[in-house]
Amino acid sequence: MKRYDPIELEIFKNVFVSISEEMGAVLGRTALSPNIKERKDYSCAVFNRKAETLAQGSHIPVHLGAMPLSVRAAIQALPFNEGDLVILNDPYRGGTHLPDITCIAPVFFGKKLAFFVANRAHHSDVGGMTPGSMPLATEIFQEGLILPPLKLIQKGKIQEDILRLILANVRTPEERKGDLLAQMAACEKGKQRITEAVEKYGLNKILRYSALIQDYTEKFLRETILAIPDGDYAFEDFMDDDGISDDPVRIHVTIRIRGSRADIDFHGSSPQVKGGVNANEAVTFSAVLYVFRSLIEEDIPFNTGLMRPLRIIAPAGLVVSAQYPAATAAGNVETSQRIVDVLLGALAKAVPSKIPAASQGTMNNIAIGGYDPIKMKNFAYYETIGGGMGASRENPGLSGVHTHMTNSLNTPLEALENYLPIRIRRYTFRKGSGGPGRNRGGEGLVREYEFSIPAQVTIMSERRKFFPYGLQGGRPGIRGKNILFSAGKRTLLKSKVNLQVKPGDVLRIETPGGGGYGRRR
Repeated sequence: MKRYDPIELEIFKNVFVSISEEMGAVLGRTALSPNIKERKDYSCAVFNRKAETLAQGSHIPVHLGAMPLSVRAAIQALPFNEGDLVILNDPYRGGTHLPDITCIAPVFFGKKLAFFVANRAHHSDVGGMTPGSMPLATEIFQEGLILPPLKLIQKGKIQEDILRLILANVRTPEERKGDLLAQMAACEKGKQRITEAVEKYGLNKILRYSALIQDYTEKFLRETILAIPDGDYAFEDFMDDDGISDDPVRIHVTIRIRGSRADIDFHGSSPQVKGGVNANEAVTFSAVLYVFRSLIEEDIPFNTGLMRPLRIIAPAGLVVSAQYPAATAAGNVETSQRIVDVLLGALAKAVPSKIPAASQGTMNNIAIGGYDPIKMKNFAYYETIGGGMGASRENPGLSGVHTHMTNSLNTPLEALENYLPIRIRRYTFRKGSGGPGRNRGGEGLVREYEFSIPAQVTIMSERRKFFPYGLQGGRPGIRGKNILFSAGKRTLLKSKVNLQVKPGDVLRIETPGGGGYGRRR
């Protein structure tokens, strides 16, 4: 690594991170939908002109590792000019799934393109078979509107025809427009703050330290990998099903540690499946980067330097490397979690003291839509529900939290009930769901929705068949349950289901607990 002033490096590291965080603050405060405004289901980052990540906010891991691929796809597809903003959601061009819309804006100094700012936000509806755009689909065309890289803003002017096309294909156009405007505002704030930093420190110094920060991150990851004993470490786990078939879906990995490098080999995983649990390259990439970043104890920025010591081996056509036009709605939210579980399971064989037991292993996705006769308009709502965190050598798992590839919040009941014709009858910890051990796994949650009007509901969940594993003698966490109470009848639902509910129906989601760590003494 080139010589640098450590004080200046720390300054510029925080300059880039603070820009990302402020972009996120603007996006969260100006968005309309509860999913973005309340749950903070968005991410922001700063990139150099080559689409290499310089820094990101403390946002959603599954978004952030994938976003460089979207920026790269945009660069390859379109020429960027001052005042442009490109939009895309295509999972086969660096997107994660269709509801995650990415906005990318260039930052010029004179005629020199120096940086990009970008954000990704989960929109509560982008069309498709069912409200919320998380259907039990068998091809991507059923999941919603596919956006290749398009200039939504060209030389400072919003392209109204493209905006009208997007809004004509969603169930909640007013809300979508508000969220898109919030994303545009976040990019403008990022451009403004980068410009101010360049005016203060000079472009050459900013560019120099943007490269040094990546080298700095790479150095720490190489040292972390070097401390892992050389060897091959394999692990596998299963997803419940793909939502179409009841067959389990295998995720297998072998991590090969050689000196300061690691190969992550997914041979042995199931071929891509008919249902929507297929993960594309970007999602798998994100999960790998997240796990290896988590091994580093120092406070380093998440940037492209993390990629350099890692090689991902995933032959095209696996469930972790799905090919067009496979459905991908749940690959981003569910398969990403299981990829993390198998990576951690493999690393637990190499560095057992550093790896926690499995967390709940699902985001418990709920999408709800219909027509509200009081507000006289359609609604489409999406949320995820927290669960148990896996215990570690030092601590028991936290209860009722989002873990690993999601970093979002639970929706406040007041916001949900104000937004939807729904009442939350019960919201509490799921006692006894954490896996026993010397340190106990965190508890899941129980959340009950009572419907006052007819609605369509989609559930995308996992760990209803397979337990979140314990480690070092700890016991597994308890599996989740989805239950519908209707007309005096109790029905146990599958992990992935689409259903019509009636007034008075109650949907109960019991989320999984985390695995325990260590044998009880």
